[in-house]
Amino acid sequence: MLTSIKDKVVIVTGGSKGIGKGIATVFAKQGAKVMIAARGMADAELAVAEIIAAGGTAACCSCDVADWQSVQQLIATTESTFGPVDILCANAGIFPQVKLIDMNPEDWDGVMATNLKSTFLCVKACIPSFEKNGKGRVIVTSSITGPVTGYPGWAHYGASKAGQLGFLKTAAMELSRYNTTINAVMPGNIMTEGLQDLGQEYLDGMAASIPLKRLGAVEDIGNAALFFASDEAGYITGQQIVVDGGQILPESLESIADI
Repeated sequence: MLTSIKDKVVIVTGGSKGIGKGIATVFAKQGAKVMIAARGMADAELAVAEIIAAGGTAACCSCDVADWQSVQQLIATTESTFGPVDILCANAGIFPQVKLIDMNPEDWDGVMATNLKSTFLCVKACIPSFEKNGKGRVIVTSSITGPVTGYPGWAHYGASKAGQLGFLKTAAMELSRYNTTINAVMPGNIMTEGLQDLGQEYLDGMAASIPLKRLGAVEDIGNAALFFASDEAGYITGQQIVVDGGQILPESLESIADI
């Protein structure tokens, strides 16, 4: 059991639903004080209510993670509510599906702003808190899509997720002066509201391509993030861990047909 999270102040961007909500819930169960950042306050307030009902501590803040002023306000709100930020879970992301032939520059820029630019903005905004505390943790939600795999319609998404891994390599060196680590979790197909919107045929096909024969749960990503945030992981930085049920391992569907 990781015992170093209790009473830590944690920001989870995109924490109102999906993987972000799973991360927020896992941290709250370990005694962290969780600030959920999201654009939609209805879902964020519902997530906060569920955490509090389960005995956790949480609040929420409206934030456009692609906007510098909004991100700075998020940090200020978190500090006035709970205190300086100990842990940043840079999770916010979108994955609209559109093939290159139909993709326009605005589609590309929107995904890059929400997924990649936001990672830079949120990390930058947290540095004063990390310096004040004398330590910090950053956990980035990347993906297997982009760094390892590809899927039609997600060229912009894949590029943004690969970009996050490129960012964290140098960020790990620069953040070390603040005794702060930064690492990434790379989810495979995790059962979320967004994934369900892709339809049952997609879900069934993806489950069949995974050696464990099932999609992941949001808590699977939350648990990996929890480890990276702990004191026990204090000598790990600039790294990533794949959490995908073995999805990237088979050479073909035939190779796992009989397992």
